[in-house]
Amino acid sequence: MMNNELLQIATVGKAVGLRGELKFYLDSDFEGQFKKGSQFDLKNGDTVEIESYNHQKSLVKFLGFNNREDAQKLTNQKLFTTVEKTRAQCTLEDGEYFWFDMIGVSVYDSSTLLGIVEEIERIGTVDYLVIKTTQILVDNEYSKKFYIPYIEAYIRCFDLDNKRIETEGGLSLLEAS
Repeated sequence: MMNNELLQIATVGKAVGLRGELKFYLDSDFEGQFKKGSQFDLKNGDTVEIESYNHQKSLVKFLGFNNREDAQKLTNQKLFTTVEKTRAQCTLEDGEYFWFDMIGVSVYDSSTLLGIVEEIERIGTVDYLVIKTTQILVDNEYSKKFYIPYIEAYIRCFDLDNKRIETEGGLSLLEAS
């Protein structure tokens, strides 16, 4: 992934009240990046700046959008940032990784290459790696895609430098798919 590639991190909802506040739906685990003065890109290339953000009520107000009519122009807009900004503004704990770092990584169970991480889906509170199965395994009548929950019971390690995830039981999940 390129450092200047845009990542969708939030969706703006409907206008609330008369002063330009909008419902706000996060597509990111890093809520700290949504603070006064933070700037984000819209799909059309425009930039918006947060004037205020209320986490408890999931409301946001953008600079220059001071009434309901102006704010409604942002309804259903997606907010984007870059990989570079995300790395600079978001702190990871030990053992945590950005989803964009995991996309395209090879997934192994022992020495068997199962496939690559095509995307990640959050179901409930668990992140699932969506694996695109290798053609060799598909030719042997395995599923073209399958899910591996990103939990300790299945993930032995993630080696970011070598773009490799080692699983325990990943092949069993593929066989059951």
